[in-house]
Amino acid sequence: QVVLVESGGGLVQAGGSLSLSCAASGRTFSNAAMGWFRQAPGKEREFVAAISGVGGSTAYADSVKGRFTISRDNAKNTVYLQMSSLKPEDTAVYYCARCRFYFARTVASDYDLWGQGTQVTVSS
Repeated sequence: QVVLVESGGGLVQAGGSLSLSCAASGRTFSNAAMGWFRQAPGKEREFVAAISGVGGSTAYADSVKGRFTISRDNAKNTVYLQMSSLKPEDTAVYYCARCRFYFARTVASDYDLWGQGTQVTVSS
């Protein structure tokens, strides 16, 4: 069974940068698209970014486009989310997830495995 573990969250000032990692144990997810979602207190879970199985294509939410970059290293079974120009509204618990398909998807129901999340807090 594959387990996803996020790391890299923390406290950062607005305008700063932060990088998140998602490491997988168990069998490889190299053939599956991977995504990042986030959930702020009192709000619904929302899509952030996704990357195809071999990293050939990506998708981003409009709210993070141009500021966040998703990448992956299949040899290490690791997915990354590089965040810059952070805003207070980026504050949330960030989750990585494995997609049921090879191509990048933006809907949570297309994902079948989730990490426990890592807290990102952006202060003003």
